[in-house]
Amino acid sequence: MKLRITLFFLFLVIQHTRAQRLIKGKVYDAQTKEAITGASIKAKGQTNGTITDNQGGFSLKADTDEIQISMIGYRPLTLPVGTNQNITAALETAVEDLQTVVVTGNREASLRTETPIAISKLTPKQIEEAKPIAIYEVINKMPGVMMVNLNNEQHMMAIRQPMTTNGYYLYMEDGLPIRPMGVFNHNALLEMNQFTVSSIEVVKGPVSSIYGPEAVGGVVNFITQRPTAVPTARIGIQADQWGFKRIQYGAGATIGKFGIYLGGLVADQKDSWMASSNYTKNAQYARLEYHFNPKTRLIYTLSYSDYNSQTSGSVDSVAFFSRKYVSTTDFTYRKSYSVRTRLTLEKDWAAGGQSFVTVFARDNKLGQNPSYGIRWTSGASTARGEINSSNFRSMGVVAQHTQPFRFLNSKAIIGASMDYSPTDYWSYQIDLNAQLRADKKSVEKYTIAKERPDIKIADYDANIRNSAVYLQYDFEPLKNLRVSAGLRYDNLSFDYVNNLDVDASGNGIGGAKTYTKTTPKIGITYDLGKGKGLYANYSKGFAPSGLTAIFRKRPTPAPNGDLFYYNLIPATFNNAEIGGWASLFKNKVYVDASFYQMLGFNELLNIRQPDNSTDYQAAGKTLHKGIELGITYKPAAQLFIRGGGTYAIHRFEEFILSQRASDAIKDVNGKDMPSAPRWLWNAEVSYYPKWLKGLRSAIEWQHVGQWYQNQINTLSYGGYDLLNFRVGYQWKGIEVFTNIMNLTNALYATNASRGNALTDRTTFTAAAPRTFVMGVQYGFTGKRKENK
Repeated sequence: MKLRITLFFLFLVIQHTRAQRLIKGKVYDAQTKEAITGASIKAKGQTNGTITDNQGGFSLKADTDEIQISMIGYRPLTLPVGTNQNITAALETAVEDLQTVVVTGNREASLRTETPIAISKLTPKQIEEAKPIAIYEVINKMPGVMMVNLNNEQHMMAIRQPMTTNGYYLYMEDGLPIRPMGVFNHNALLEMNQFTVSSIEVVKGPVSSIYGPEAVGGVVNFITQRPTAVPTARIGIQADQWGFKRIQYGAGATIGKFGIYLGGLVADQKDSWMASSNYTKNAQYARLEYHFNPKTRLIYTLSYSDYNSQTSGSVDSVAFFSRKYVSTTDFTYRKSYSVRTRLTLEKDWAAGGQSFVTVFARDNKLGQNPSYGIRWTSGASTARGEINSSNFRSMGVVAQHTQPFRFLNSKAIIGASMDYSPTDYWSYQIDLNAQLRADKKSVEKYTIAKERPDIKIADYDANIRNSAVYLQYDFEPLKNLRVSAGLRYDNLSFDYVNNLDVDASGNGIGGAKTYTKTTPKIGITYDLGKGKGLYANYSKGFAPSGLTAIFRKRPTPAPNGDLFYYNLIPATFNNAEIGGWASLFKNKVYVDASFYQMLGFNELLNIRQPDNSTDYQAAGKTLHKGIELGITYKPAAQLFIRGGGTYAIHRFEEFILSQRASDAIKDVNGKDMPSAPRWLWNAEVSYYPKWLKGLRSAIEWQHVGQWYQNQINTLSYGGYDLLNFRVGYQWKGIEVFTNIMNLTNALYATNASRGNALTDRTTFTAAAPRTFVMGVQYGFTGKRKENK
């Protein structure tokens, strides 16, 4: 009997030992093939589990035939173990889920529902399915975001602001500003390599408490592709009927502790629908990672872009309404060259703390003969333009440490940054001949008569220094209530030599300016349970004047005799908002809404003069308020519906437009700001039929409401409605697709503006007629190589 009992227990021990096997694997994103950190791995029906490390790897001892994998923002997955003890699992993103992870709110991974700001995210799947030629094709899917297409990837932005070229937005790549303070350019996103962007996050409203100056209307953060968990490669080509074509590629892998990703594109356009609008672009990207151990890693990135475009500019009403897309110039251009590089050391500490130190460098050159620089007085047979060049180099460092505490489930973030950027800018006049139409009120064509480097418009050198420290503390004073408070101190300074403001010896006069600013924020989130919650925040933002504005000559001297804008003071903004989110009907419907009111003080405005030149004036007080709403609905696996938009008012509260006795309108208090549509909306229906796996289609509708063209609100443009259709089919590694942009062939302008003088005429930035973008892409995914 004792022998039988002994044999029975020995059998159980052998069975248990055999069942408690070691299961290893790696979890990655199904779209990007990037490793997923922090995914939960559990044996089905059991409580024991683990999470994935920074390379997506895990190991689990379990007596099970199935494991369950879950991660916020992804669809859960159950996999059989069988005899396979080395598992690779690809998780699909849940694009309709508000419980997603964002990094832009405080420079580290956080739950969207624990971040008390208005923030939207485009997932890799949304970007990949859109197959965008330009970034605006995807970023405008976000509620409250309008990236204005000015053709050939040129753009301006509208986030809690009118459509503007002013420096009220901060553009970042992996959390680092792509330009230093003071040299904002509304076309800065020309420099981005859109094929290697993994996801995009947009914070709406001021976040100067974390990111400093220019983070006012919003922050746009492009998160680039990381090394893939398994070997991957993809190559594709896109082309349209208007002479555009682009070749693009990407490849990545992780071998042991080392990871690499390379990607790039080469684009070319000739003989397009708009005359004199050829352009080329070459953008390349590389990322290298080395993981010393699961808690320490080194990251290096390099971004390169070379862009060269003719700038056809805008057209008058005669050409626009007759669809004669003929530029008035064939000599204007924009050339952009940029290199950005960084080296980051990241460290996870035993007590849950996280630290990083990043050193970075930039090299940027932007040369132009801009169409917007042409000055013409109605009826004249001559005009003038300009050639300019803006260049800078940067060196800097950003360091941050995050430390969690058990007390009130709190967390502290402390950081510091330094940026040193020598910059120079010059501009000189060109004389033009103006060939007039028969009415003598509009120009048919400009030609260059003579370049005039002897007549300088601007010429300065400056050394920009920006140092800052910031602190944020999050805590939970009550269950489900989380408070986030932040404070940042900035010291912004530059010394300069203005070569147009000379002394008695003819030498440029030098000087220095310093701005110091402390910007706070405080926000709360309250979890109502069952996928519902509320948030509120108050924040401040500020934006010093760009150097180009300061050192350009005034059209007429100031009352005190100043020929330049030396005394422009920074614009400041006070922002308050409330919002919330809700998951409804068993998680089929998600709603995200916010209401904001932002008051601006000394907001710098461009006042267009009769000859198309610009005068800068600071509005005493402006009001920006609106409602932003995002809705997603997934009634079935094969159907996904998304919609989002804003209703906003952008108004002058106190603004003396003119003090001249001859001007009938001297203040515009209570009037709408120009280029400020009240309604912006974007909606899309996507269909993934069961009857043909790999097929996808989507119809997108974009609505832009009417806006006033000038500060005095005498003329408006009616806005537009736009339909886009996308369809694609993937079979194994091959995907073919077609995007039909402007499906109905609508006649519309993405920008229409004019000055305040009676003699001013509207200029239109014409948008492309119906465009067929066709493409094919091949993707390869290899197997994970195991370490022996």
